[in-house]
Amino acid sequence: MNIRQSGRQARAVSTRLAAIPSAVKNRAIADIAAALKRQADEIVAANNSDLNRAEKERLSPALLKRLKFGTDKINEACAGLESLVKLTDPVGVTLQATELDRELELYKVSCPIGVVGVVFESRPDALVQISSLCLKSGNAVLLKGGSEAAETNRILARIIAQNTRLAGIPEGWLTLLETRSDVAAMLELDDAIDLIIPRGSNAFVRHIMENTHIPVLGHADGICHVYVDRHADLDMAVRISVDSKCQYVAVCNAAETLLVHRSVAADFLPRIQTALEEKGVELRGCDQTRKHIDVKAASEKDWQTEYLDLILAVKVVESLEEAIEHINRFGSGHTDVIVTADRTRGKQFMDYVDSADVFLNCSSRFSDGFRYGLGAEVGISTNKIHSRGPVGLEGLVIYKWRLYGNGHIVADYSGENARPFIHQRIG
Repeated sequence: MNIRQSGRQARAVSTRLAAIPSAVKNRAIADIAAALKRQADEIVAANNSDLNRAEKERLSPALLKRLKFGTDKINEACAGLESLVKLTDPVGVTLQATELDRELELYKVSCPIGVVGVVFESRPDALVQISSLCLKSGNAVLLKGGSEAAETNRILARIIAQNTRLAGIPEGWLTLLETRSDVAAMLELDDAIDLIIPRGSNAFVRHIMENTHIPVLGHADGICHVYVDRHADLDMAVRISVDSKCQYVAVCNAAETLLVHRSVAADFLPRIQTALEEKGVELRGCDQTRKHIDVKAASEKDWQTEYLDLILAVKVVESLEEAIEHINRFGSGHTDVIVTADRTRGKQFMDYVDSADVFLNCSSRFSDGFRYGLGAEVGISTNKIHSRGPVGLEGLVIYKWRLYGNGHIVADYSGENARPFIHQRIG
């Protein structure tokens, strides 16, 4: 079956999938989790094959870390699936109800988007997250993972397809694409695919955006900031900064720039240098930073770089306003953090920083669909239309208007003796 046939099949299946009962979808997701645990040895063997090939091809350490899908990652994926089962089905929810006139009632009801195409790199756990979220939200999905994870993705897709079919989900709701040419072909399927979600590098996402007429939901960069305010608890600031940078460096919600208020720089910078260098982090600082600690000089390019590595740019700022201005100029609208004991200043930061996720006194790494309780995520969106931040179940549904009448016609509401509308909320 070629890519166009797969797209048409997904389109046909999506209309049936939209009406699948919650109990059937939940049973299918639970069965996927059970099968992943049962076949963990096969999955790890496939992943080891990918890892061995990737090491021979000299993939970067960051990509190798993303690619690894061992027993611990399988267990994490299963925990995410089990959490997803417990979440309320987002389909068929009445979002608004209005009585237009007697026996003429309008309902705004959530429904699946339809067919989603997702292109992602390296991380096999993304395949599990994306497919299960699409299933729970009633969407058919075409998935294209990176060639470096070909063996792992293949066995995961096979396990998911087999077990969902046995649970009563229509066959063809999930299609795994495997070749680079499939991506180009998928981007042309604007008659079959409703939404494209790319996950990968800046250049990769921009390529997707520039080569399709299908709406694209995603983010190009994850240039996240931690700002240590003049009213910060410095012990707290050290913990948050280290976690934001080091807890997992190869992800889009890891901090790439540390901003420090001038009045606390002398105390804070030596402490954070010690803490970060113990973790193997290379610091690059502005001129003011280098007056307090001995680090490499930062260039203008450093403020605009998503390292995804153990490198952190550091800048001393004169004020909260300068920190906000810097973030809005150089940031990517992903996730930005302020550490301060002054909640008024914290609110000012949250109000004026134009990002999908703005945090007070906590790590940037909390920007995640699973941690938000969204049932993992298909990706992070920095868009300002439809969905923003971690895209979970609610980001995978849209809505339709349902109007119930009893022989009503517009002519009765037009002209000199037009009948008035009530426009009264129901419930």
